[in-house]
Amino acid sequence: MTTVTVTSPWAYTLQLPQDPRGPGIARATLRTVLTVHGMRDLIDDAELLASELVTNAYRHSSGPYSLRLRGAGRNRVRVGVWDSNPEIPAPFEAGATDAPCPLAERGRGLQLVRECAESWGAYPSGGALPGQGGKVLWAECAWRPDRDRSMEP
Repeated sequence: MTTVTVTSPWAYTLQLPQDPRGPGIARATLRTVLTVHGMRDLIDDAELLASELVTNAYRHSSGPYSLRLRGAGRNRVRVGVWDSNPEIPAPFEAGATDAPCPLAERGRGLQLVRECAESWGAYPSGGALPGQGGKVLWAECAWRPDRDRSMEP
């Protein structure tokens, strides 16, 4: 049996159709990728980030979207989601600091991403061909020994 070693930077992109099963498929893919790269400690945090970003893309765009996972250094992963909607949502706009209104029915997911991620951001995604525009929302998470969940009761 041949052993294969993939060193950083590695990246995987999953294209998703406008389908309500997409976020679940994205989470399963993320768990598999992080497991095979020996990053099990990041699965819970990265899954939360990916789930919120992918669900946002599904709900607020009318076409396909994609999940990109990239090794961002030792025990660090970047989760990026592209969709065709060019509007960058309020929690990810430059300089945004306000939390959603406590009575708001929407807007907590991306705020949760901002609070749980080590770093996060957004940028417009232009393309040379029609239909390639949109935006990318991204977040990074890293394993930190002070957050080791195996020691929790």
